Amino acid sequence: MNDIRPKTIICDIDGTLIVHTNPSSVARNDAHPVLLQGTEEKFREWDKKGYNIILLTGRKESLRKVTEEQLAKVGIFYDQLVMGIGGGVRHLINDIKPDGTTQTAFSHNIIRNKGIKDLEV
Repeated sequence: MNDIRPKTIICDIDGTLIVHTNPSSVARNDAHPVLLQGTEEKFREWDKKGYNIILLTGRKESLRKVTEEQLAKVGIFYDQLVMGIGGGVRHLINDIKPDGTTQTAFSHNIIRNKGIKDLEV
């Protein structure tokens, strides 16, 4: 079975796409986001391939406006932004296609602030 639908990328923000910053500086809106290596290039690549991009963050919902402004400032675009998921361990749970062989979910853990330059999806 060859599924031609676009992939969905679910990606954390702080420490993955931009340099991890102190949450209190984000709340004060004096944080100046710095893109990590490869972020801009990967987002252009994923966009060209038609991937759906969902961003996750442990930032509180009350920080949505400032987060959206920061992402726009550094040129990070996305389809959805999910706020307030907390900083604990995250698990992606998905079903296997009816053919029983097609894996439908993967996880990639990267070193904080290293960036996504070498990430292959």
